[in-house]
Amino acid sequence: MAGMEKNLDREEMLALIGGAVKGDGFRRATFAGATRGYSCEWVRVVIRPVELRGDRHFQFAYQGAKKAVTKNFSPDELDAPLDELVGYGFAGVHITTNAEELDVRTSRKGRVHVGRHKPKSPTELSEPEAHNRVKDVPLPEGRADALLEVMGVSTPDGRVKPTMRAKFTQINEFLKQLQHVFGDAKLADLGRELRILDCGCGSSYLTLAAHHYLNDVLGVPARILGVDVNEEVIRKSVERAERLGASNLEFECRRIGTADVPADIVIALHACDTATDDAIAQAVRSGARLFLGVPCCHHDLNKVISATGPAEVLRPVLRHGIMAQRAADLVTDAFRALALRITGYRTDVVEFVSTEHTARNLMIRAVRGASAAHAGEAEHVAEYIELKRFWRVTPYIEKVLGEPFQQLVRASTL
Repeated sequence: MAGMEKNLDREEMLALIGGAVKGDGFRRATFAGATRGYSCEWVRVVIRPVELRGDRHFQFAYQGAKKAVTKNFSPDELDAPLDELVGYGFAGVHITTNAEELDVRTSRKGRVHVGRHKPKSPTELSEPEAHNRVKDVPLPEGRADALLEVMGVSTPDGRVKPTMRAKFTQINEFLKQLQHVFGDAKLADLGRELRILDCGCGSSYLTLAAHHYLNDVLGVPARILGVDVNEEVIRKSVERAERLGASNLEFECRRIGTADVPADIVIALHACDTATDDAIAQAVRSGARLFLGVPCCHHDLNKVISATGPAEVLRPVLRHGIMAQRAADLVTDAFRALALRITGYRTDVVEFVSTEHTARNLMIRAVRGASAAHAGEAEHVAEYIELKRFWRVTPYIEKVLGEPFQQLVRASTL
């Protein structure tokens, strides 16, 4: 390693580090080890190039003893956060570029040693990592994350607790689903903060995860309201939000659909029985661009479907309780997906997470975009009417969507 030791003032240090970070071959920079006489809440900061909406940005991942924050900056915005980092006086700065590895070490006496050597992989390309790569592991293991720590999912150093492995997987799989349809719903182009409604938020693991991921990781301003009828889980959710110091995050104890709340995204994860239908109706009334629902405890149709009329051919299936229950589950969710299509949403049903983590692993994803102009399409209405005729039922989703939905169905049959 070639190296030299000298005194550098703040401007010279900023010029050295800034020149390397702003260069075309920049790959990664790590700041760690605060020097004596400086006060800083961060123990480590990592910078890497990322691609956001087709443009090069710089992602700053700040890791502290009690929280972790990620911010993205365009090249034009880079000077201020770099100047702030240099001002913190980190004892060690390591920068990797295509051309070299740069080590900047500051002693307690203020002497700066600058070391340079060839990079370990000189042929590696320096193109920005696609920011969408975080879809694979939105909240990765092994990195300190205040949110996961507060929720009891991981230890302060980022290790996932064995008893919380399933919850950790569930959180990441949900965030991957959110990322998957985020662009389709054109939610980044609103010009204001997102409004998200979590119907039946329960213990709020996924509510808090969505808030953290959007605001702190992706840098998308989002305000979230979680509602649930259970006062105890709402109290615990409020306590967790306060411990995190999270802003734009509220919880209320009330039933789903009891008040019209503006929402761009509506989520309903494991809302029991017809609560999922209430959440869908809330999304439709709000004109939400995105609905994500993981149904649970389908009781409504399970009480009424029978092997009569056209469905008599399914008597061998319906005579067995467990098979009849699963059939009712599938029929219920088919009605829900069709109702969303009829109201103008592009809808699909996917596996949310492996059954080893939860048996309730079916997710309904619905995006309201250009397809909203095609509400009441005859093809979908015909399927809906035929499904009702076959099973001789009126699903709860039709009741809760009310007259506007019924008008769409009637208009298509005229």
